[in-house]
Amino acid sequence: MKIATWNVNSLKVRLQHVIDWLGESKVDALCLQELKLTDDKYPRAELEAHGYRSWFAGQKTYNGVAILVRDGLDVDDVTVVRNIPGFEDLQQRVIAATVGGVRLVSAYFPNGQAPGTEKFAYKLAWLDAMHDWLAQEMQQYPKLALLGDYNIAPEDRDVHDPKAWEGQNLVSPEERAQFERLIALGFVDSYRQFEQPEKTFTWWDYRMFAFRRNAGLRIDHILLSPELAPSLVSCEIDKVPRKWEQPSDHTPVIADLNLAA
Repeated sequence: MKIATWNVNSLKVRLQHVIDWLGESKVDALCLQELKLTDDKYPRAELEAHGYRSWFAGQKTYNGVAILVRDGLDVDDVTVVRNIPGFEDLQQRVIAATVGGVRLVSAYFPNGQAPGTEKFAYKLAWLDAMHDWLAQEMQQYPKLALLGDYNIAPEDRDVHDPKAWEGQNLVSPEERAQFERLIALGFVDSYRQFEQPEKTFTWWDYRMFAFRRNAGLRIDHILLSPELAPSLVSCEIDKVPRKWEQPSDHTPVIADLNLAA
């Protein structure tokens, strides 16, 4: 099973990009973030016409997440969960579904704005709630994958200029500690299980020719539970969509799983 994550930064704007990429990549399940549209505007029919069913949680202007599943894969509709149970939140940031025996969680982690702000405090509270929920979720669904835009660069090698970013949002000690708390639950960072090219990122600012200069961050991740991790065959970042006209500022991350192993 090939699974992927992509912050599309407006599905309305990037719908054709998603359709084109699904046709080229042939992924079985794609987790999207930052839909930036309400449920009634979600392009369900267009995606179904290209062979993908969807489960989604939308929101006007901001946030929004979805899971797209290729026709032929089983999805247990009863187990679909929107947002973190028990965590009161008006922002649509999480959707989970069981696909082909694997629990997929598509998550758009809060940005946090800057350490010391109310938005940063919200991010840390959200991360605490996510950690505790995932600890319970893995007990019920041992084969679990957490895919999404984490808005956290876990290590200095995930930052184009660590010194320039030191102490800032996305790389702060508090955020990195939260990422490590997820790893402590037994999660495995798919991308780091293989030898990878240096300076490989998933997000580049639209400003200052950042993509051209490769001034990016690796903030989009696929973490696998201990029971699912042994099935990992490969993980890669596909930079091609970032080169397209009017692209998202993020690019997809893909993990290939051999569930028969």
